[in-house]
Amino acid sequence: MISMDRSNVLTLISETFSANEYGQQLASESERDVFCDVQSVSLNEWTEGGRIGLNPEYRFTLFRYDYHGEEICEFQGRRYSIYRTYIARDDSIELYAERRHGND
Repeated sequence: MISMDRSNVLTLISETFSANEYGQQLASESERDVFCDVQSVSLNEWTEGGRIGLNPEYRFTLFRYDYHGEEICEFQGRRYSIYRTYIARDDSIELYAERRHGND
């Protein structure tokens, strides 16, 4: 078993929506920090993602119970969209993230 360095901090961001007095849906965010291992995506992940219009950049590995289905994360001051996950056998989860244009 390969030991991972989970000393990086990843901010997971969840969005909730509620209606104001005019019926408009307003988003609010809540953030929480988790520890993770960070790696670039593989060449195959990058190529396959590009074929379907994604821009894969990072793979974050963290304790699977720290992840609650968030679709947005922040790493080193930049925002990313989580486009897929993979649950490993050792209670880890991999989050695959892309940086979208204008997503700072």
